[in-house]
Amino acid sequence: MTDAKQAVEQGQEKAQEAMGKASGTVREQLDQRSSQAGEKVAGTAQDLRSVGEELRKQGKDTPAKIADRAAERTEQLGSYLKESNGDRLLEDVEDLTRRQPLVALAGGLVVGMVAARFLKASSESRYRARAATESRTRELAETPPAVHDPAPVAPAPLATPPPQVPVGADATPMG
Repeated sequence: MTDAKQAVEQGQEKAQEAMGKASGTVREQLDQRSSQAGEKVAGTAQDLRSVGEELRKQGKDTPAKIADRAAERTEQLGSYLKESNGDRLLEDVEDLTRRQPLVALAGGLVVGMVAARFLKASSESRYRARAATESRTRELAETPPAVHDPAPVAPAPLATPPPQVPVGADATPMG
């Protein structure tokens, strides 16, 4: 076998290992997140049950029954999310999209809208920060440079003092 073929095979093996690790990490994260979501959904089911009880106390049986049914469905969803592993969740989503493509389309639209809302909210703060930076940069660019008017400088003292002439002496050379 040539060195090039061995290098290709080693590269393929490394890529498969990396894909396996990444896939395992994604499944692990999906398991963890779905369990957390299941716990939150179960809490919501409990809240719906409390709403149903409160409505029943007020004599509103029909809305109380609706709240109870919603609580049951929510509780089922919470249990499903807590008990399901990543593989089962993905398989169920795939099955649902095959059986009811319109439901998958609606779900995709909802996810897209939520993602767009998230991106919009996060981009507004980035836009404000960028606009403020650009404004400051533009102000600095438009401001003319200050004219440098140096203060008058006194002449530097001479290194050797000038010769001393005696007072009253004649300035004419002798001789």
